[in-house]
Amino acid sequence: MSAAEVRAFWQGLGLPGLVDVHTHFMPKNVLDKVWAYFDAAGPLLGRPWPITYREEEARRVELLREFGVRAFTAMLYPHKPGMAAWLNAWAAGFAARTPDCLHTATFYPEPGAAGYVARALADGARVFKAHLQVGGYDPADPLLDEVWGLLAESGTPVVTHCGSGPAPGKHTGPGPIGAVLARHPRLPLVVAHMGLPEYGDFLDLAERYPRVRLDTTMAFTAFTERDSPFPPAELPRLRALQGRILLGTDFPNIPYPYAEALDALAGLGLGEDWLRAVCHDNAAALFNLAPGRAA
Repeated sequence: MSAAEVRAFWQGLGLPGLVDVHTHFMPKNVLDKVWAYFDAAGPLLGRPWPITYREEEARRVELLREFGVRAFTAMLYPHKPGMAAWLNAWAAGFAARTPDCLHTATFYPEPGAAGYVARALADGARVFKAHLQVGGYDPADPLLDEVWGLLAESGTPVVTHCGSGPAPGKHTGPGPIGAVLARHPRLPLVVAHMGLPEYGDFLDLAERYPRVRLDTTMAFTAFTERDSPFPPAELPRLRALQGRILLGTDFPNIPYPYAEALDALAGLGLGEDWLRAVCHDNAAALFNLAPGRAA
């Protein structure tokens, strides 16, 4: 599907564009390893996972702009100690040369984590990424308690892969991150992938904690519905949480065209007001984006 079709989607809603809170930009050697993982994920997932937008960095940025994405993120994440501060330095440089990218940072449970998170905040980081599945760590690790406190106090969103899809981890599911929220109830947590496959449990957390949001990354698409279908009985709760659902896509690592994610949202039948909130307005408010004008 073409960029023109993506633009027609948001123009039809009278929006000034899209805000995508879950896109990936990272150092080339790291992204190459991520792509290699997905290339080999067929046996793990029982089917291939082709990378639709396997392009050079500049072209990937250009594509998002062609789609009409007003703001996007550089979701990146460490899988071992000593990696997060280096990733944060790269992300700061990427944000400096890419003004429509929301300055993104990350962390890992290690001595000094609170120090480099504080530095990233001072340098202008606007959103953080935590990946409990890849990182393999307990979010309630005492080494992260000060980090969560800093993010809660500063009101900085942290997009967290804490659901157990596409493959469970030792610390995924609602329990571990729920323990963090119990200690830091004002944490602006964004649950990646709608928390799939534990959709209902993460909707429970959003209803319990008013600063918890969920992003739509890969949820509701035909690719995901095959193995982790969203329960139709939960649609009324999804509608009621209209103000706390954010568009995410996983670009460029998705195994289908970008427009399919938008079509899947429209296919839920929750109405144009819901779509406008999810695809633009909620994230624009969260990140204090300047008002735009419909094209």
